[in-house]
Amino acid sequence: MKYFLVAGEASGDLHASNLMAALMARDAQAEFRFFGGDLMQSVGGVLIKHYREMAYMGILPVLLHARTILRNLKYGREAIRAYHPDVIILVDYPGFNLKIAKFVKTECHIPVYYYISPKIWAWKKYRIRAFRRYVDRMFCIFPFEKTFYRSLNYPVDYVGNPSVDAVAAYREKRRSDEDRFLQDHDPDEKPVLAILAGSRQQEIRDNLPTMLDAAASFPGYRCVIAGAPGLKHSDYMKYMTTRNVPVVFGQTYALLEHCHTALVTSGTATLEAALFRVPQVVCYYFPGGRLVNFVYRHFFHASYISLVNLIGEREIVQELFGAKFSRACIYAELKRLLYEPDCRRQMLEGYDAIIRLLGQPGASQRTAELITEALACRPCR
Repeated sequence: MKYFLVAGEASGDLHASNLMAALMARDAQAEFRFFGGDLMQSVGGVLIKHYREMAYMGILPVLLHARTILRNLKYGREAIRAYHPDVIILVDYPGFNLKIAKFVKTECHIPVYYYISPKIWAWKKYRIRAFRRYVDRMFCIFPFEKTFYRSLNYPVDYVGNPSVDAVAAYREKRRSDEDRFLQDHDPDEKPVLAILAGSRQQEIRDNLPTMLDAAASFPGYRCVIAGAPGLKHSDYMKYMTTRNVPVVFGQTYALLEHCHTALVTSGTATLEAALFRVPQVVCYYFPGGRLVNFVYRHFFHASYISLVNLIGEREIVQELFGAKFSRACIYAELKRLLYEPDCRRQMLEGYDAIIRLLGQPGASQRTAELITEALACRPCR
C-alpha cells in the first residue's frame, strides 16, 4: 500500500513515526510519502515538507505567514495528486489538515483517515461538519473523545494513548541503560524541580520567567528545564540573566523519572508527568487575565485545560491560567505540593485512576491494524 501522511508539529512527527513503523510491521509493501519531520524520515519513505516550515499557531503568526501556508497547501495537493496514494493519514494539526481532507475527498476520491483528533471538544465544535464530509475514519487517543463524538452522532475508534506507549518504551529501554541522569544534573543532591515551559518560543517567553521566579523561592530544590525539540539553548538563556538553570534536551522522560515535583504548561506534558506520577502545577499564560477566565467559562466546551483533568473528568491538578497565572499563585500551589503529603497523595491517586482509564500500550499497533484491515476490505481501484 502507498501511504501519504501529514504531520505539522513535533508531536505529530513522533506519533506518526510510530504509526509508520506499526504499518510496516503489518504491510511488507508499505511505501510512505509525508509532510513531517526527522523521526518520520528515520522510519523510511520520502519527506516532502518538514514541519519546521509549517508550524504556525495563533491568529497573528498564521496571518503573517499566510503566503507560506498557502504555498504549502498547494505543494501538498500537487504531491498527493502525483503520488496518488491508497490512503491519506492526517495527524492532528486541523487548520491545515482539514483543507487537505477536503481536497482529497472532493478531487482525488481517496480514503481519508485521521489519527489523533483535533481538540474540537474544547472549542470549534462546528468542525464536526468537516469531519462528517471529508474524514472516513477517526482514531482517537483519549477515552472521553469517544463519548463526545458519539453525542454528535459521529462514530470514532478509541485506540489507546501514544504517550502511554512512549513512556512504556522508555521504561523498557531504561532497564538496559546505565542511569546517569542524577549524576550529570544533580551534583548538589537536592531534589529536582522540573520545569516544562512549553514547546514553542512564544510559550517559553510567556511562561518561563514567572515559573523560574516562583521556583526560586525554594532553595532546597534544584531546578532543571526540559528543552523542547526544535528549540536551542539560547532560546532559554535569554530569560535566565540572574540565575543559571540547566536546560536538558532529549531527556524529558529521564527528568520526569527523577524529579520530585514539576511546573508544567498545559499540553501533552501534563499527561506525561502524570504517567511518571510526578506531582505538578499546571500553569499557562494567556494575555487578558480575568477576561480569559470569563471567556473560557462561557464559550469553551471543555471544563478544564489540562489533559489530566479532562481524562479524569475532575480537578486532579491545579490549573493556573488567566488571572491565576502569577508568581504568587504558582508559589502557593507549589508550596502545597512540596510540603503537604496529603496534597501529593491525593494527586497521585488521581493519576492512578487516569492511568487505568487510558489502558495498556499499543495505540500505534491498534491503529495500524484498523487501517490495514479497512484498506484490505476496499474494492480494487
